[in-house]
Amino acid sequence: MPIFRLSEALIFPPAHLAREDGLLGVGGDLSSQRLILAYENGIFPWFSHGEPLLWWSPDPRMVLYPRSINISKSLGKCIRKNQFTITMDQCFNAVITACARSRTEQGEDTWLVDGMIPAYTGLHKKGVAHSVEAWQDNKLVGGLYGVSLGRTFFGESMFSLVSNSSKVALAALCHHLTALKFDLIDCQVATTHLASMGAVDIPRSLFIQKLTHSLHKEPVKGPWSFNGFF
Repeated sequence: MPIFRLSEALIFPPAHLAREDGLLGVGGDLSSQRLILAYENGIFPWFSHGEPLLWWSPDPRMVLYPRSINISKSLGKCIRKNQFTITMDQCFNAVITACARSRTEQGEDTWLVDGMIPAYTGLHKKGVAHSVEAWQDNKLVGGLYGVSLGRTFFGESMFSLVSNSSKVALAALCHHLTALKFDLIDCQVATTHLASMGAVDIPRSLFIQKLTHSLHKEPVKGPWSFNGFF
């Protein structure tokens, strides 16, 4: 399959035209309108320093159904002991910055390059992007962020400075989304960590079908708040 070069027009080629590795297009911009359109079509930006803006739609697609999250015995114990205080949408910029820093400090590439943080911060200001924060001793020690459209949450990244902090943040998100009757969390590509939490691979065609159905449901814009597990 060819790689499509995007113009200034707000349009994407169909996701099923992506290459075997999931790469669909190059170019465009990171405006709020384009980002939202991309997510609505099962597409997301992912590129590193020195690369052009790349757009992806992998097949298969890893998803996590909020009700099906796997809570291990140790994680359940951590939750019951209230080892972390969980909040939502309290410090979005700090969370996304920590996600970028945690990878670079480990010598890994990050897709949170120049332009990405302000782009997603803009979505947060519109009530579309959300963060989950895990606190310990009044310090931010873990969290995650993503985009919410219809009743689908598109997970983008997470970080953990203390063992289990990001897992508890994800469990809190699933608890919150279950209460709001969300359909699924898009995890984008498979990881062993997410698989251990209950995420599964599904065909891209099925993902697009579920996403289309979900987008017809009323969105839940922010700011969000977390009322506890119990």
